[in-house]
Amino acid sequence: MGKIWVTGGNGQLGLQLRAMTAGNKDWLFTDLPEIDICDAAACRAWVTEQRIRTIVHCAAYTAVDRAESEPETVYRVNTQATLQLARIALENQANLVFISTDYVFEGNLNRPCLESDPCAPLSVYGRSKREAETGIQQIGVRGITLRTSWLYSAYGNNFVKTMLRLADERPALQVVSDQIGSPTHAKDLAQAIIDILPQLDTKPFFGEIFHFSNEGTCSWYDLAKATLELAGKTCPVHPITTAQYPTAAARPMHSVLSKEKIRKTFGVKTPQWQESLAELLQTLAQ
Repeated sequence: MGKIWVTGGNGQLGLQLRAMTAGNKDWLFTDLPEIDICDAAACRAWVTEQRIRTIVHCAAYTAVDRAESEPETVYRVNTQATLQLARIALENQANLVFISTDYVFEGNLNRPCLESDPCAPLSVYGRSKREAETGIQQIGVRGITLRTSWLYSAYGNNFVKTMLRLADERPALQVVSDQIGSPTHAKDLAQAIIDILPQLDTKPFFGEIFHFSNEGTCSWYDLAKATLELAGKTCPVHPITTAQYPTAAARPMHSVLSKEKIRKTFGVKTPQWQESLAELLQTLAQ
């Protein structure tokens, strides 16, 4: 497999991969200020000097609402830097694993989204990621794009940890109940990546898209309610509509991802979201 470079090493997924590969010297992690992914010369030098065999590209601009007012920055980070990494990987005969998002979908299907379904992102963030997906395929670099959704973990800031904090600070919570998706424990996604990487040298993919999230569907309200119940918190949670909680960026109303393709192709496991949520909450309680 050779050396693996993880960009965004201090993000949720990066930190999860760090924890799960600790002690393995083939895994290299960087984040700002070590290497700026927008600095093509620095990235090219790093890949060449370290003889990187695979780039796992987790770094991204993910502040979805702020992105609406900073489109130039978003496209520079999420699209242009990603495509530059794809070119560098191609030059060095390295694989690229790009982490993308369910926000590439409009969210108007009342069934799980397939990798082949049309994309119509509603936000600057979603459009920047979709342009990166298509650009990677045009460049022809070996590797895959992994779309995921509703990521949470023991690291950094995320919805689950925010709900736990707010439940201690407020008498009651109001959470959107008409946006439907599938949560993803970063530990499960990280394990899938670890399982997939050895297969990329034997299966020639060129930017092919795969979906990964936990199994099952829920709303943000369902996820909040389950989080507090499993954590033993008594703060009441009330459902509200998207219209009652306006945001700068529009979200897909139904962005459940189908995982059939990734299971069949790579044999990875996609645990139920309730099981993975319970596992995380046990970890946080220790």
